[in-house]
Amino acid sequence: MNRPLPRGDRRHVGLRSRSRHRFRPRPALPPTAQPPPGRRFRLAGADVSAAVAVFLIALPLSLGIALATGAPLQAGLVAAAVGGLVAGRFGGSPLQVSGPAAGLTVVTADLIARYGWRTTCAITVLAGLAQLGLGCLRVARAALAVSPAVVHGMLAGIGVTIAVAQLHIVLGGSPQSSVLDNFRALPAQLADLDPAALAVSALTLALLLLWPRLPGRTGRLLRRAPAPLVAVVGATAVASLTGLMLTRVDLPSWRSHALAGLPEGPVLGLVAAVLSTTLVCSVQSLLGAVAVDKLVAGRSGPLARPGRSDLDRELLGQGAANVVSGALGGLPVAGVAVRSSANVRAGAVSRNSTMLHGVLVVIAALLMVPLLELIPLASLAALVMAVGIQMVSLHHIRTVTRHREVPVYAVTTLGVVVFGVLEGVALGVGVAVALALHRLTRTRITHDERKGTHYVRVRGQLTFLAVPRLSRALHLVPHGADAVVELGGSFMDHAAYESLQDWQRAHLAQGGTVEFTGRRAGIRTDTSPPAASTPAAATTASAPPATAPTVSTVSTATADAGCHCRPWTPWRNHRCANVTDADPARPGDQSCEPAPEGATAADSAPPHSPALLVRPGPSRRQLARGLSTFQRATAPHVRDELARLAREGQQPSQLFLACADSRLVTSMITASGPGDLFVVRNVGNLVPPPGEGSGDDSVAAGIEYAVEVLGVRSITVCGHSGCGAMRALLDSGAVARSSSGPDAASGSDAGSGSDAPFGPDSRSGSDSRSGPGPGPGPDSRSGPDPGSGDGPTPLGRWLKNGLPSLDRVADPARPGPLLAGRPPADEVERLCLANVVQQLEHLRAHDSVARALRQGALELHGLYFHVAEAQAYLLSETEEEVVFTRVEAAEGLPSPS
Repeated sequence: MNRPLPRGDRRHVGLRSRSRHRFRPRPALPPTAQPPPGRRFRLAGADVSAAVAVFLIALPLSLGIALATGAPLQAGLVAAAVGGLVAGRFGGSPLQVSGPAAGLTVVTADLIARYGWRTTCAITVLAGLAQLGLGCLRVARAALAVSPAVVHGMLAGIGVTIAVAQLHIVLGGSPQSSVLDNFRALPAQLADLDPAALAVSALTLALLLLWPRLPGRTGRLLRRAPAPLVAVVGATAVASLTGLMLTRVDLPSWRSHALAGLPEGPVLGLVAAVLSTTLVCSVQSLLGAVAVDKLVAGRSGPLARPGRSDLDRELLGQGAANVVSGALGGLPVAGVAVRSSANVRAGAVSRNSTMLHGVLVVIAALLMVPLLELIPLASLAALVMAVGIQMVSLHHIRTVTRHREVPVYAVTTLGVVVFGVLEGVALGVGVAVALALHRLTRTRITHDERKGTHYVRVRGQLTFLAVPRLSRALHLVPHGADAVVELGGSFMDHAAYESLQDWQRAHLAQGGTVEFTGRRAGIRTDTSPPAASTPAAATTASAPPATAPTVSTVSTATADAGCHCRPWTPWRNHRCANVTDADPARPGDQSCEPAPEGATAADSAPPHSPALLVRPGPSRRQLARGLSTFQRATAPHVRDELARLAREGQQPSQLFLACADSRLVTSMITASGPGDLFVVRNVGNLVPPPGEGSGDDSVAAGIEYAVEVLGVRSITVCGHSGCGAMRALLDSGAVARSSSGPDAASGSDAGSGSDAPFGPDSRSGSDSRSGPGPGPGPDSRSGPDPGSGDGPTPLGRWLKNGLPSLDRVADPARPGPLLAGRPPADEVERLCLANVVQQLEHLRAHDSVARALRQGALELHGLYFHVAEAQAYLLSETEEEVVFTRVEAAEGLPSPS
């Protein structure tokens, strides 16, 4: 046996030994790691089925895009295979599928028309090298800084260009070299239609449009086949059976396939071509990776979720794919939205599906040439024309309209259509910058007077350019009048700030009052006299004379000196640097609203209110200030909704069981409002099992009322990081276990009876508020004190309900909880996570909850909120592991019930 240690040391050593041997978690698989052997077949099957679905979509689209660019049709197959194999293997977005993209059609067609095919392949190689350089510089995130209106406008312009060009092939003709030429030649083409080509194209478009809308169970089964494949196969079958004379796909022998050559042409033109290709490939691929992350996050069911995309690695993977594709005589490669979304919806769980789709494309290019040569070109043109039309998204147009960015969208679209992609994007960026500068400098300042109060309203950003108009409006306020300044912008420069501050000082000195409201109401202004050299002098200076001006206190953040509240967080009034004041031992402190020396309670009472019976201290003034802010800023907006709830009664959808910790704001982290949550809070978010003699039935009563009377549809148990109750429970449990060992000290130090863990000596050796963490920190204040004195305290008796959680952590047979795939940071975090799981078990034991679960009318959820990271984690519990998953999008995460 080990040498006996002093009691305090023995407790900590014992805790470390248990942590080492009994609390060791199971190793977590990295997000993209291979599944365990028992699941290998299921996951491989999901990847195979997704690869087949993507292949069936990619094959006709790759041929159609190659046709639209004027490149050899094999080039589309080369790009599809390389995109799947190279970008799929080395890219940073595991489920994004790369290949020839419709967004590159205009750029590539222009390059082929100017420089020829072999030089275009060389430009693709150089663009890939440029992407590799950008990826090494780790600037991928910077590409997302481009205005969405510019990106959507670029895609819309490309879509218009594609649709107009392919319309000529649909009608039986050939497209011209530019969009304007295609528009001018359209009347002549309409006069010279090819009925066979038009019929096949119409059939393709009809199948493409109607196939996803087939009704009924049969339609649901048929819709598993991708619409692009069905459209092309159907049109090909009809054309072959009817014997229509149409131009069909022509795939020359691979022996004659042209590879990249040395670039030929003017240097500046080649540089511009490389920049255009790099820009479109990179932006489309990076935006596609972000979109795939959103699709994966919202996917429902037990499918594995790869980690978030590494955009720099994705840029490197796309660059490598373009180098290989260009060298092998393929089209430029980028992430393709249609194929990527199909890959995610088909259930792919790893990059294997993307790579397998590339292998299938290679097999088709080598073995299916006779079948591919049956496809009419008109059918492929109709397919690509439909893709081009879909690139002009009505959803994007509504979005840019809502954000008042229609000029940017329109200029970019027209620029791409008329001048080209690079020129159109440059024009769009220029308009976006000009619009931003216009909004920054455009400020509307008005003044009016109502019922004796003068209102100065500022709409827009306050810069030095607006100072003359601001000064004129402020000087319209008469001396000694009540003034309200509404600041509606989000930015104020130093010149505007000084102008406001100087006017406020002058106005207050002349007997007026000033109130700042709005988003910039939290500006810090100095209205007090110069600081005195001694405390006594300071007290005298802070007491205003009888005619001294006052500052209204109903604003979101008052204009007092020392208030550091941010305008976007009016609820942070407790963070004002001068609210902790009221300590007579600290004469330098003063409250946000210091009462004059000798003033009575009635002097400090709000206007039009009776005199207070108790002298208000700083905390009461803080409470009154917050209530007044609610009445002014929030009550007008919620009054109608609260009146409706008062008439109809509450109908919450969730019961939220949370800890009483003040840092856990349930409505904030759930983005809920009045009437949404029925909240039960207590120390440690504990749910006593039914029948336990805890002496407190309030939690059980709340559960019964919520389930039986209110009919909530879900119950959420919410724990949080740094929980003081868990710290106290862990320390007290360590004392109980050490006191039961052979080295335990005898006597009253260990407590007596079943309440010993929470007796007077549960704090000995280590304060329960510090816990076994890495040392004192900002959360060390949150630990509740189990009490001291003779016998257990109410807090100690209550925390006994958490002992099953402590036993759960100590049980090696139960899987240890993981947080986003990693083990807990320390024992406190481990107990906080395990406590959520344990309280869910207690919930299931309640009769009302058990009945609702059996009827399928109730769901149970576990939630862990990391305070320091402001990050929520939802519980995903299986027989093998207990994992709290990081919330990116709340939909689709499995329920623990």
